[in-house]
Amino acid sequence: MLRLILLLLAAATVAAQAQSVAIIAVGADPGQLNPAISTAGPAHTVADTIFSGLVTLDEDGTARPDLARSWAATDGPAGPGTIWRFALDPSARWHDGTPFSSADVVYTFTEVLFRYHARARAGLAPAVAAIEAPDPHTVVFRLSRPNPAFLAQLDVTEAPILPQHLYAGTDPRTNPVNGAPIGTGPFRFVAHRHDDRVVLERVSGHGFDRLLFRIIADPTLQAAALLRGEVDYLARVALKDAARLAAMPDVTLHRVRGGPGGSNCVMTLAFNMDRVALPLRRALALAVDREAMLHRFAYGQGGVSWGLLSSGLGDFPIQAVIPAADRVPEAPPRLDIVAFASFRRWVEALQADFARIGITARSRLLDPAATAEAVFARRDFDLSVISYCHGPDPEIGARRLFDSAAIGVPFGNAAGFHAPEVDALLAEASASPEHAERVAAWRDIQARALAELPYWPLVEVDLLVAWRNTASGWAPWSGRFADRARPAGAAPRQDR
Repeated sequence: MLRLILLLLAAATVAAQAQSVAIIAVGADPGQLNPAISTAGPAHTVADTIFSGLVTLDEDGTARPDLARSWAATDGPAGPGTIWRFALDPSARWHDGTPFSSADVVYTFTEVLFRYHARARAGLAPAVAAIEAPDPHTVVFRLSRPNPAFLAQLDVTEAPILPQHLYAGTDPRTNPVNGAPIGTGPFRFVAHRHDDRVVLERVSGHGFDRLLFRIIADPTLQAAALLRGEVDYLARVALKDAARLAAMPDVTLHRVRGGPGGSNCVMTLAFNMDRVALPLRRALALAVDREAMLHRFAYGQGGVSWGLLSSGLGDFPIQAVIPAADRVPEAPPRLDIVAFASFRRWVEALQADFARIGITARSRLLDPAATAEAVFARRDFDLSVISYCHGPDPEIGARRLFDSAAIGVPFGNAAGFHAPEVDALLAEASASPEHAERVAAWRDIQARALAELPYWPLVEVDLLVAWRNTASGWAPWSGRFADRARPAGAAPRQDR
């Protein structure tokens, strides 16, 4: 009997060892794991692999099937291409075994994304007149106007689909399922040890059997762990470590415009317009040494922000210029800067810059969930440092900064900027099928915003990821970046 037990234990050990595990370093604990209520990067880096969108996006932005197997656009009362019909995957199931259906799509968009996801609420909701589910495997979007960015707004980062049977009738922001999510993606949730790790297990496709996300706050320690072979993938490389990693023959360093959380990201100083007056906002903006930030924290990789919109948005941005002040206006005894703990060095640089003009700022560095609560829900801050990702089109990520409908939405309109004429211009820009008209409207939006200065752009930071060459198939431009990843030499996956 003892021999039999030992043989069984040995067999179990061999089976466990046969599982392939990819270890991914992330810089902050994701907190809750519902990507439909937040645009925070740490949450999406982990949760986008658990969930699915209607489509996935290739590196060039081409839409491919995910939960939707096919789609077609037809003309409608609101104009050309304003009725979109999606045929859903009839074989898709939630990780608890419940069949996926069109009811999940309708619920997620109308009850969650259009209320709590900053980019979907500001950039997509105004363009959607109705969402219908004529049968369990078909969903129809009726747009209120043409939307050239529509398909790009339906991937798992911009529109992750939630299980209606677990969320309906609850507050999706506090539902306990957020801590142990049930998705339809290629990996299911296994465990989350706060500030240590999140473990996922593959349920479909081919590649790594497990993903282990290690929480390593210090980027330099992340790079060291990669070089020692203790982790396989860095979701974001500190720019000071880029040259060292690029020189290693067994490491691939890859530059992308986006990834989980968004694309065309800009480190931004946000002002609480209810607490910081315009003359002081201008003085604080002018005091910031953005060139020093570029070289100290971005190591010259990227650039000083040229405008309120990312330079990656082509001809939409205009240069951000503000008038010089004759004197520093009176300030409160102390200003509060609230930001992610991972942005400590940026905040310390701002404190030093402000001190040079006689203004004291106190830092309150929090985890992503607490930052969202303080800045966006309670609006208990004077200044914040936010990495705003502007998307491949201003409708996807930039609109939320200026749209009054995005005030109070996590990672939406942090400044509380509200201008009816800007809201009207946003509607005009999103409704026009003509690129030149959209560019003109967006340039007017930026000019009006600069007059009020709700934000001051700091640095456009290049997004670098890295992986050991013991694995391949990573897709760093996508929220589902590990979907096709596999040990080097393994066959690529063939199915969704």
